Amino acid sequence: MVRKTAKYKVTLTDEERMELEVLISAGKSAARKLCRGRILLKADAGPGGPTWDDGRISGALEVGRATVERVRKQFVEQGLQAALERKKPEREYERRLDGQGEARLIALTCSQAPQGRERWTLELLADRMVALSYVPALSRATVRRVLKKTS
Repeated sequence: MVRKTAKYKVTLTDEERMELEVLISAGKSAARKLCRGRILLKADAGPGGPTWDDGRISGALEVGRATVERVRKQFVEQGLQAALERKKPEREYERRLDGQGEARLIALTCSQAPQGRERWTLELLADRMVALSYVPALSRATVRRVLKKTS
């Protein structure tokens, strides 16, 4: 098995080391960013760096070993800022209701409640939208968000 410590060797430049030390000494950033900065400083294999292994870093900073490995990998492959900053989610969800679907939901909400009911519930609205074949599936949370948005 190839050790990941050897595969992703962190070597900080003087400027990067200085930037991380200023970041940590100020203590005015997100806890995640500060922790990642500490990981990189401890993993630094450059001249004057402590060159700690992943196990020692994870024990000292009370983070998982996988976190240390992930930060090392991000630094080597993508650079300092990518290793410090939180990655934006790459997934995008398709909207269940477009503008026309939202209009149909609002019209349904304004209509007479089903027989035997005093008013519409979120579950009833979602079920009726599916029964009328406006959407293949709809959750009560989606109905709530649309109705909250439209007041």
